[in-house]
Amino acid sequence: MRYLIIALFSVMMLTTACRNKDLIRPGDPVDVAYDKSMALFEAGKYDDAANGFDLVSRMGRGSNYSRDAQYYLGESYYKSNQFILAASEYERFMSYYPQDPRREGVEFKLAMCYYEQSPRYRLDQANTRKAIELFQLFNNKYPDSEFVIESAEHIDELRNKLAQKIFKSGEFYLRNEHYNAATIYFDQVIDQYPESDFAEEALIKQISTYITYADKSVPEKQLERYNEAIANYDKFLQLFPQSDLRAEAELLNADAEKKIAGLSTISDSGSTPSQD
Repeated sequence: MRYLIIALFSVMMLTTACRNKDLIRPGDPVDVAYDKSMALFEAGKYDDAANGFDLVSRMGRGSNYSRDAQYYLGESYYKSNQFILAASEYERFMSYYPQDPRREGVEFKLAMCYYEQSPRYRLDQANTRKAIELFQLFNNKYPDSEFVIESAEHIDELRNKLAQKIFKSGEFYLRNEHYNAATIYFDQVIDQYPESDFAEEALIKQISTYITYADKSVPEKQLERYNEAIANYDKFLQLFPQSDLRAEAELLNADAEKKIAGLSTISDSGSTPSQD
């Protein structure tokens, strides 16, 4: 037992010694500190590497060591999923070294930092909008980049999320019989995100909502709202002529036209005879 304890203690001391050897010590020159940080990075010890690169970036200010350390500081945070810190360090790298050949990749990674922070559609979408903005800027600036296709796919995905958030808001107001608010949100989906997965259904909901809204309106407002339903049906045909939801749209349109005809019949039967 005594020998086992001694052996375990020796292993612990050896492990600690090896680890201490890898870490930066006071008095290490900048090149040694950089090499140790890079060894930690390559070993996947990103938190320790980040600490080392942060120190090197300040120790060797104005040197290539500082430039590379700043780059790998952002990379260390990115690889450890610390996207807020990574974004900050990438922005600092771009500010300090605007002509560095790695800038293209850094700008893409910066957009990815916000993409990775984009939350579920029900939550605040500030990071989603920021990611879209950065991906769009990237594609405009680097149209021949190897990341352009991936960037465009992320834009579509994030815009779809924004459309979903607005669409669900419309459904919420519809369930609670706030028809005017519902039509406003469905209209935003159609106008702002016509390419999204939710645009076709939003138009169907828009037509249906206007019909229900008219049904429950005072007589003076009914014709206007049935006509809004028909106008949105026409928009549906223009935007989605081959849609699988076309049959449903046609049924709704026929319902609106029938109800308008009913309003005309009521108006005619209630009109006063001519005095001529």
